[in-house]
Amino acid sequence: MTIVKQEWRSQKIPLLIWSLSIGLLIAACVLMYPDMQSQMAEVNDIFSSMGNFTAAFGMDRLNFGTLKGYYAVEGGNILGIGGAFYAAILGVSALMKEERDHTAEFLLTHPVSRTRVISEKLVGVVSSILALNALVILLSILSILLIGETVFWKELLLYHFLTLLMQLEISGICFGVSAYLKRNGLGIGIGIAGLMYVLNIISNITPDAKFLKYLSAFSYTDGADIMNNCTVRVSYLLPGMVLMGMGIFLAYGKYTRKDIA
Repeated sequence: MTIVKQEWRSQKIPLLIWSLSIGLLIAACVLMYPDMQSQMAEVNDIFSSMGNFTAAFGMDRLNFGTLKGYYAVEGGNILGIGGAFYAAILGVSALMKEERDHTAEFLLTHPVSRTRVISEKLVGVVSSILALNALVILLSILSILLIGETVFWKELLLYHFLTLLMQLEISGICFGVSAYLKRNGLGIGIGIAGLMYVLNIISNITPDAKFLKYLSAFSYTDGADIMNNCTVRVSYLLPGMVLMGMGIFLAYGKYTRKDIA
């Protein structure tokens, strides 16, 4: 597991920065909730009259007067976008950086197969994403307890679990893309995450574009479905897991035969 350890050493500072940035921003939003609670009725009225903008982010089906509804919008957007970008950057850099940083000639001359290199790189990506989500949910729970509210365990854990799957899907797709790149892939990774976010917004606004939800990793992390009904949209989740598996499969298929520069 030498490669995994090296991945952790190289990622520990970015991991800490991303985890604290996302976690502390969510905690700050939760800590502001008691001061904003008295104004939530007015906020609900404002959002209910904003038409497509409200539907785009699922706010038409959430009650801002409850901590669950507030958390789904404020904390959900921070974790959704921030976590997706981190997962994309991590996935698209995993294999590409060996050629970009000219370390492939050192790594691949050692008695390790390319299959093992890919596997340990993948373990490094997954473990980093798990670590980020563990710290984020810990900070979220602590912030809820600090304001004296009851933790809505079932909905909270389900939401964070589905967000974790969303991040794994995006990182898996970007991991596959990484095998085809030599350098400068960060824009592609962020673009994939951003495109999925936009596709989900379009599908929320336009009834005729609902099919786009099958292509977006954000579709099964809908805060309204989770916080109101504690349900999982399996019809959206399964295609996402297939896309993740395809990305990983392509990474093995390409990198084991790739002519490394």
